[in-house]
Amino acid sequence: MEGYCLKCRTKREIQNPVSVTLKNGRPATQGTCPVCGTKMTRIGKSS
Repeated sequence: MEGYCLKCRTKREIQNPVSVTLKNGRPATQGTCPVCGTKMTRIGKSS
């Protein structure tokens, strides 16, 4: 799954993606950036 890394400022493939539910109840996918290691979050149902 692809997400936007705020540190690299580019779209990258999310490494180790995990489905989570945010505080407001919305589904999201969290993982890390393969280049810089920053936590990435993509809001929306994971496929």
